[in-house]
Amino acid sequence: MTESSPRFLIDGPADARATILLAHGAGAPMDSDWMNAVAAALAAEKLRVARFEFAYMASRRTGAGKKPPPKAEKVMEEYRQAVTALDATTPLIIGGKSMGGRVASMVADELATSGQVSGLLCLGYPFHPPGKPEKLRTAHLSEMTTPALICQGARDPFGNESEADAFSLSPAIELIWFADGDHDLKPRKASGMTLDQHVANMAKAARAFAERIIAEK
Repeated sequence: MTESSPRFLIDGPADARATILLAHGAGAPMDSDWMNAVAAALAAEKLRVARFEFAYMASRRTGAGKKPPPKAEKVMEEYRQAVTALDATTPLIIGGKSMGGRVASMVADELATSGQVSGLLCLGYPFHPPGKPEKLRTAHLSEMTTPALICQGARDPFGNESEADAFSLSPAIELIWFADGDHDLKPRKASGMTLDQHVANMAKAARAFAERIIAEK
């Protein structure tokens, strides 16, 4: 069951050993069908999940009009504020879908250094804009010290498996490829796999990642 607060949607058991804070992607809200499915799958793995929205997305609920997403750098402070407002009492893993995960990755090391964050979970990381593999968004990832898990569709137009050698990633980052998955991890029907299967396996990988972080604390 999903709970709500003025700022967060909360899923998962209250006595979970770890909390995951997720931000949405650039174009869909925190309660999109995809985000709902991901939160439910993570909760089924006994993880506490909190979702929040950046101000531009939240404003779309007020009749203020459809504001375009700002550059990732412009919402880093909003992510920091969400971490502070959540005030998790268990090890906190931050992350999100696409842009949300990218923003989390940009603040992860500083928040880990201050003791607020223990890990990073990116779901469909936007390694580059579609069709522009030369414009990589990975400079900070090569130096990351925070334990991180990136779950990526093998045919994601924002960075696919055949391009993996071009991604300079820190040893702290584990990258898992989901066969035939797109930017939402969704495989084509002809693959014989389903989105539900990939989301469930993503959640299992996230739980194993969280348990490793707990064990190291």
